[in-house]
Amino acid sequence: MRLAIPAIALAIVAVPAQTQGTAAPFTVVEQGRGYSSLADAVNAIGGGSGTIRIAPGTYRDCAVQTEGRVSFVAAQPGTAIFDGGVCEGKAVLVLRGQGSKVDGLIFSNIRVPDGNGAGIRMEQGNLVVSNAMFLDSQSGILAGADPASSIEIDHSSFAGLGKDPTGNGAHAVYIGRYGSVRVTASRFERGTGGHYLKSRAARTIVTGSSFDDSKGQDTNYLIDMPNGSTGRIADNTFVQGPNKINYSTLITVAPEGVEHSSAGMVIEGNTATLAPGFEYRTTFVGNWSDDKVTVRDNALAERITVYEDR
Repeated sequence: MRLAIPAIALAIVAVPAQTQGTAAPFTVVEQGRGYSSLADAVNAIGGGSGTIRIAPGTYRDCAVQTEGRVSFVAAQPGTAIFDGGVCEGKAVLVLRGQGSKVDGLIFSNIRVPDGNGAGIRMEQGNLVVSNAMFLDSQSGILAGADPASSIEIDHSSFAGLGKDPTGNGAHAVYIGRYGSVRVTASRFERGTGGHYLKSRAARTIVTGSSFDDSKGQDTNYLIDMPNGSTGRIADNTFVQGPNKINYSTLITVAPEGVEHSSAGMVIEGNTATLAPGFEYRTTFVGNWSDDKVTVRDNALAERITVYEDR
């Protein structure tokens, strides 16, 4: 199987962001009205549903959504960059309404004192993220607990996420006790600490994505399901890097204790290799639960054991 960086990520890199200069860069499409701050645009939607179209530019803005359904959409994918702005000491977008969508935005250089600075802090409701980039921050997406809701991530890139120079940091993506998470056609690379994807969701689906740890530093697992999960991990590529805190396992099942059944989890059709300089043996799937996990038809490099019960 051949897997490249998602096409949207290449498009984003190829289109430089412009300097913020639009008088009203945040437009609520349904109203046809522009706002000078992202927070004002969110508040204008209130408990209803609306789309905020974001003009090309580099912003130190942020917003908190407390109600309604809001879509945050770049007018041109890859030209709206949120750089360093944080609300509530948490994230650029703090979301706890009924539902949210994020399309075509770039988040970079997000840091807060507790180490959990994120592009998106998802606290409640459904979330759909597409065509987005999360760069050089403590975390890309950090989600709390909402068992009735779901998170979908598609054609997005996560790079340079984890510990910052102070030693604080989180994970590229952390999903708390949500009902489900689905990751498709996305890229994870150049981690600086923590896990690339950590999911406490009851159901976890990861397909057609890449996890490249070859340039990672102080990283841990590539996919961590600390409390177990059902679902499917298929048709992905994994590269285990040489500069890790924990190199024992690429994918984990319930290493922190069982909260969800993992019976029926299928891990198939993936490719895993070792980066130059990786000197150890490692395991593709480590299972700390007593549930039967199906691991089949994966192409693994030498020194990668297919499966181990832990």
